[in-house]
Amino acid sequence: MGPEDRAALLHVSGAGALCLALVAAGALDQVAVEVGYGYYAEPPVPWLPPALAMPCNSLVNLGYVALGWRWFPRAGHGPHRYLQAVFALMALAYGPVQWARLWTQHPRAAVLDQWVTLPIFAWAGLWCHCLVQGWQPDHVALATGASVLSYGLALAHARGFEGALAAHVAGVAGAAWRAQRRRGDAGSAWTAAAGFAACLGFVLLKLGDAWLAQWAPFRRLSGHFWSKVCDVLQFHCAFLFATHRLHPSSG
Repeated sequence: MGPEDRAALLHVSGAGALCLALVAAGALDQVAVEVGYGYYAEPPVPWLPPALAMPCNSLVNLGYVALGWRWFPRAGHGPHRYLQAVFALMALAYGPVQWARLWTQHPRAAVLDQWVTLPIFAWAGLWCHCLVQGWQPDHVALATGASVLSYGLALAHARGFEGALAAHVAGVAGAAWRAQRRRGDAGSAWTAAAGFAACLGFVLLKLGDAWLAQWAPFRRLSGHFWSKVCDVLQFHCAFLFATHRLHPSSG
């Protein structure tokens, strides 16, 4: 493990531990979240343990872990390796976080799941920013901090999280567009298009979870399940886009 990997591990685990501690202390207990099996179209299986009560929605989270392991850098050095290592560690960590939400159906697990989603999107945008502008550690630190703090909108309004997430998605789209214009080619353009198609599928399939359940094929492999498949795919496309003949300068 290189110095970039150790720095990435320290930063991701440190930030994650801070978020977990604040959530566990009840600092965000006033955030409105959806908990309970009634919010999922996949019917729970009574004879399975709670960790697998909704087996499809639970096991799909292994995709994040596999993705993080697949993309964790094993070569290279400098800012590019650090950026990739952080994103890979975020993917590795997000699988267990999402699984914990399904397993426990506890409001605090749901809050943590929502909260960590924001810096994941922010990091995709920051990686694209660094492809164009070069390595700017102060900017990266400030933007990451702002992303983490933006979850405070969920305390201010019942739809605050959705507003913050929409702003993050828009930010990623803008950063990817600038990176494509400055440093992309036809291959990266197709990858970006696939990533945003997966993002759209992630949103629409999750919102349509209950509606889709009126058809038999979506009662076990539900809309929420397929939305997570799309989420894993958009993660994968982000890795492909940022590593497809695109490298941030060290300036």
